[in-house]
Amino acid sequence: MTTQESAQPELKRVIGPGLLLLFVVGDIIGTGVYALTGTVAGKIGGALWLPFLLAFAVAFLTAFSYLELVGKYPRAAGAALYTNRAFKVQFLTFMVAFAVMSSGITSATSAAQAFGNTYLKKLMGDSLVIPTVWIAVGFIVLLAAINFRGVAESLWANVVLTAIELSGLLIIIVVGFYAIGSGQGDPGRLTEIDTTGQTPLIAISSATALAFFAMVGFEDSVNMAEECREPTRIFPKAMLVGMGIAAVIYVLVAITSSLLVPADELAGAKSDALLKVLSVGAPDFPLWVFALIGLLAVINSALINMLMASRLVYGMANERIIPRLFGAVHPLRRTPWVSIVFTSVIAIVLAATVDINLLGGTTSLLLLVVFTVVNVAVLVLRKEKVDHDHFKAPTALPVIGAITCAYLASPLSGRPAREYLIAAILLGVGVVLWGVNRLVVGRVQVDPEKLSA
Repeated sequence: MTTQESAQPELKRVIGPGLLLLFVVGDIIGTGVYALTGTVAGKIGGALWLPFLLAFAVAFLTAFSYLELVGKYPRAAGAALYTNRAFKVQFLTFMVAFAVMSSGITSATSAAQAFGNTYLKKLMGDSLVIPTVWIAVGFIVLLAAINFRGVAESLWANVVLTAIELSGLLIIIVVGFYAIGSGQGDPGRLTEIDTTGQTPLIAISSATALAFFAMVGFEDSVNMAEECREPTRIFPKAMLVGMGIAAVIYVLVAITSSLLVPADELAGAKSDALLKVLSVGAPDFPLWVFALIGLLAVINSALINMLMASRLVYGMANERIIPRLFGAVHPLRRTPWVSIVFTSVIAIVLAATVDINLLGGTTSLLLLVVFTVVNVAVLVLRKEKVDHDHFKAPTALPVIGAITCAYLASPLSGRPAREYLIAAILLGVGVVLWGVNRLVVGRVQVDPEKLSA
C-alpha cells in the first residue's frame, strides 16, 4: 500500500470556500422538494413546514459529526472510512458502503419517476402518449448511456444547475408571498396537524422521516475533501451555511404552499404539488417554465446519484469485497461498464415496480441508518488522536443525532413496512455479493479510503 500510494499523484486541490458552499447547496436542492412536497403534506396536514424544519434539525446534528470526522480524516470515502476506522469490522464497512450505494439508486429512481410522471407530462401535455413507467425506464437507460460515455459534470456546471434549481424554488416563494400580500392564503392552516387514524407524534414523525429525503446530499461533500484547499478550515462554515440556506428555502416553500393550497389538495396533486401552488398563486405564469426547471433539477439529481452508485460498486470490486467482475472497465470508454449495468438494472426494476413515495422513504431510511452509524463512530473515534487541529463537535450533538436518526429509521416513526422490505431486498443483494466473493477469493481486506463516491 505504501508503494502504491507513493506512486499515485495527489488530487488537485482546486475547491475553495465559495465552490464548496455551492456544491453543498446544489447537492441538497433537487428531487426531494420538487417531487415529494405533496406527499409530505398528506402525512402532516397544513403544518407542512414542521417536518422540513425537524428534518433539517436532525441533519444538522449529523452534519456536526461529519465535520469532526472530515476534519480529522480529510480524505474521500466518507461513511465507509469512518465505519472502518471506528469498528474495524469488514462486513459492517461493506454494508455501510452498500447502503450508501443503494440510497443513490433509490434516489435516482425517484427522480426518474418524477421526470416522467410530472415535469415531462406537464411540458408535453396530451401529446405524451408513452406510458410514464416506460419514460422512467428510458430515462434510466439514458443516464446509463451518459455514464458509460464517461461524461462528468464540472464544478462550474454544478454552479449553473444549482442556480437553475434555486430559481424554481425562489419563483414559488416570490409568487407565494406576492399572492399572500394580495389577500390570498389562510394562515390558520400552518398549525393544522392531521391526526386522522394516528397520533400527532406519528403524524409528525412519519412526515419528518419522508421530508428527510429532501435534504440528503450534504454528506456527499465529504468526498470532495481531498480536492479542497484547507479542508479542515473551510468545511465547517461551508457545510453549515449551505445547509442553513437550503433549510430556509425549503421552509419558506413549505409555508407558501400551505398558505395558498389546502393540505388535501397538495396531497392529491402528489408530485405536481409545486405546480399546483404556482397555478393558484400566479394563474397567468407559464407552467411550462417551471416544469422545465423541475426537469433539469431531477436530471441533475439522478445523474449525480447514478454516477456515485456505479463508482461505489466499481470501488468495492477493486477492493475485492464483491466479485472482481463488477470492476471491469470498458477498453475504449474507460468507464466501469459492468457496475453501470448492474446499478442501472436495479434502478429499472425499482422504477417499474415501486411508487415514488416509497422510493423517497427508502432513500431516507437507508441514509438514516448510515447516519446513526456515523454518529456513533465519531464518539468511538474520540480515542484516536491526530497530529493536526480539527473541528470537534460538542459531545451531546452526536449522541442526540444517533438517537433521533435511529428513531426516524425505526417502525416507531410510522414508516410503512414496504420501505423496510425494499431496503432489505437491496441490502440482501449486497449480502449475496459479499458471500459469493468470500467463497471465491476467501478473506478480503477492505480499504474504504478508495471507496470514493
